Amino acid sequence: MEEAVPSRTALRVALRRAAHQIVDSPLVFEDPIAVPILGKSYAEELRRTPVRPDRPFSIALRAFMVARSRYAEDNLRRAVEAGGRQYVLLGAGLDTFAYRNPWTEVRVFEVDHPATQQWKRELLATNRIVLPENLTYVAIDFERQSLSERLAESEFDDSKPAFFTWLGVVPYLTVGAFRGTVDFIASQAAGSGVVLDYGLPRDALPLLERMALDSLASRVRMAGEPFQLFFTPDKIAAEFVAFTGVEDVGSAELNALYFGGRKDKLQMMGSAARLLSAWVD
Repeated sequence: MEEAVPSRTALRVALRRAAHQIVDSPLVFEDPIAVPILGKSYAEELRRTPVRPDRPFSIALRAFMVARSRYAEDNLRRAVEAGGRQYVLLGAGLDTFAYRNPWTEVRVFEVDHPATQQWKRELLATNRIVLPENLTYVAIDFERQSLSERLAESEFDDSKPAFFTWLGVVPYLTVGAFRGTVDFIASQAAGSGVVLDYGLPRDALPLLERMALDSLASRVRMAGEPFQLFFTPDKIAAEFVAFTGVEDVGSAELNALYFGGRKDKLQMMGSAARLLSAWVD
């Protein structure tokens, strides 16, 4: 990415979270900042974001975007109730938690590529969204810089528990960058935790899901952010042996958690996308 050129995938995620606030009822994930942060700059793209009920793949993708945010913040609440006071968003994109944080005692660290971070801060300023005092920006290139070093240069305290959200990042990483981050989180104080999403490899999917993955992979590759890393549940479990309370959930579990009893068609489909939470004992 060139300086101040936004991540297109981060924008697509934000557009779907914003569309959820407008077209879905009841809300699975309530985010009063999701639409305002886009402002006039992306009003037309938001209007054109696919929401038609006869496009099940688009609906399912929106469902996953809101389910993973809800799942992450549900686990964050668990961490805060246990005494956690540090929240680290790895690949923060246009996530809005810091600007609607109900816990003034929780410091939020937004960790992202400097170009995406600059773009976000420009949007926040343009749309007059106030920066809270308990927010710290940490600029990083995950493939070239050390997360531990970058956080150490901020107000992050590694002697205290921290909760990490790592959404929409893992599929774009190399194995080395992924394992380096997992090892860093595993080294944190007891009570720390993480939520991440990951995708199943192509050869683990049925035909229609392979076609859908191919289509999505083509779009993100054209945006300059190609998929690189996939796991099966047993393979990713092996990466988290240092953690406790590992939970790995897919469409069936997330539909039961968040989409039951709905009268519309908002729900997850297929098996390609999964969420994992894990804790440091």
